Amino acid sequence: MPTGVQLPDVDGQRSSSAFGRAVVADALRAADPEAARAALSTKDWRSGYLPHFRHLIEIGQPSYEAALTSARDGLAGLHERMRYDGAEGERPLIGALAGGTELETVDVKGEGDRETELSLPFRGERLRGDALRRQLDRWVEVGSLEPSCAEAVRLVLDNPDWLDLSDRQVVVLGAGAEMGPLQAMLRWGGNLVGVDLPRPDLWTRVLGVARAGAGRLTVPVRTAGGELEDSAGVDLLTQLPDVAAWLGGLAGPLVLGNYVYADGVTNLRVSAAVDALTVDLLGHRTDVALSFLATPTDVFAVPVEVVEAARAGHGKRSALRAMRLPLRAVSGGRLLVPNYPGDEPVCDSLVPQQGPNYALAKRLQRWRAAVARDAGVDVSLNVAPPTRTRSVVKNRLLATAYAGARRFGVEVFEPATSNVLMAALLVHDLRTTAPERIHPFAAEAAAAAHGGLWRQPYSPRSVLGLAVLVGVGGSRT
Repeated sequence: MPTGVQLPDVDGQRSSSAFGRAVVADALRAADPEAARAALSTKDWRSGYLPHFRHLIEIGQPSYEAALTSARDGLAGLHERMRYDGAEGERPLIGALAGGTELETVDVKGEGDRETELSLPFRGERLRGDALRRQLDRWVEVGSLEPSCAEAVRLVLDNPDWLDLSDRQVVVLGAGAEMGPLQAMLRWGGNLVGVDLPRPDLWTRVLGVARAGAGRLTVPVRTAGGELEDSAGVDLLTQLPDVAAWLGGLAGPLVLGNYVYADGVTNLRVSAAVDALTVDLLGHRTDVALSFLATPTDVFAVPVEVVEAARAGHGKRSALRAMRLPLRAVSGGRLLVPNYPGDEPVCDSLVPQQGPNYALAKRLQRWRAAVARDAGVDVSLNVAPPTRTRSVVKNRLLATAYAGARRFGVEVFEPATSNVLMAALLVHDLRTTAPERIHPFAAEAAAAAHGGLWRQPYSPRSVLGLAVLVGVGGSRT
């Protein structure tokens, strides 16, 4: 039976570790062949992937071309290996999207009143106008948002007519995602296209949001008639050619938003599927913009002023500073490590518990953003804050660490706050003109809402265990 998007079969195994090593090595090879060999020789990829993902940033820092070459080579390595097992047998993924059967379409129109100003849910209130501006100022003051992020949101506040995106169709791949813009944009009266798995429980929730909103939601259906909740949705892994044909036939301009997530290796497979879909659409249409959310638990090249702020915090008197030397001594130097110990302005916030498949899935989105932007495609990629989403809090260790994160200068947001904040940044990006040919890493760092991970004094991994202990203590009080 066809199984859709798959990792390559090597000697009878579809190993995500072997695949990840090979793709990362491809992205490293042009700039640092020795680093590529080191990635390939890492035996336990599950625990050994961290330095290689950091090195992907280090090799791209010297120049625009270095970063772009790494991104292109990583994507090429990905698609040289990924396969599609369909009706015609197994073949390369990147060439398997032709010949799909276009799906049926149903439009759901909202019955609510359109919201005509930006408001942000926060701690049981909806902040708007001056109250929202004050909260943006506070977030900048404590280091949760970069000033450019607050400036972008203020610009949307000052131009509320921007919220009406009815002049284009915003495709939300992962319509049920907690961090996606679907709910906010439907309230603003936009035209949304929702794609997600054929699960009645999921579509009951999504369609309820659409009917309560003020916009229009277009959904693919497998069969006509019956309850829409039972017939809506498609599986990107097994129906990718059909989705490509369906999206290719929609009226434009389109914004292709990637908000997909799955557990384990499935996340890598579906992320590769979305990237192949992106390549296919960009190859057939000239009216497609791209949208991504970058995870804050990754490695980023950051502005110099961010490094300076973190180092200034490292020198301030605090309870942690008093404990720093003894904790570092008893931990063998693993605890309370400075966030920027050397000369490189690189924030390494990778969390090993999230694993190499998640890291690679998110990195390939950043690669695609860089390559597409270089080709003249409009791209919105913004760093989202740490957020208590279902996918995070079901990991007990991460949920507990998030509970203790505030003690270490990291603010964890609620999903309702994060998704509206990030939807506002997407509106900003679609309504303004991005600078031409800036370094891909500078583009990634612009308007970041990292929750404080970049500006805190200590390396996030070096306080993770302490945050867990604080979180456990807090949960017992």
